[in-house]
Amino acid sequence: MSDARQKAFARKGQIAGLVIAGAMLIWLGVQLWGQDLGITARYMFLFDFAALAAYFWALVVAWQMWQQRADEKD
Repeated sequence: MSDARQKAFARKGQIAGLVIAGAMLIWLGVQLWGQDLGITARYMFLFDFAALAAYFWALVVAWQMWQQRADEKD
């Protein structure tokens, strides 16, 4: 793998990791302070679904990276 491709591959993994960490922190914050801030259950579910969407996106990116790595080994 060329140097540029390795950097792109690493950057893709970093972005996926940041999305996972950011979604978890935002979700935890909303769960902890949501009622104190007056957020209704309807909007709490919206944050739940947004976090699930972020996790699903990160899973797809991780799958793509795994497939890319497997293709380059062959």
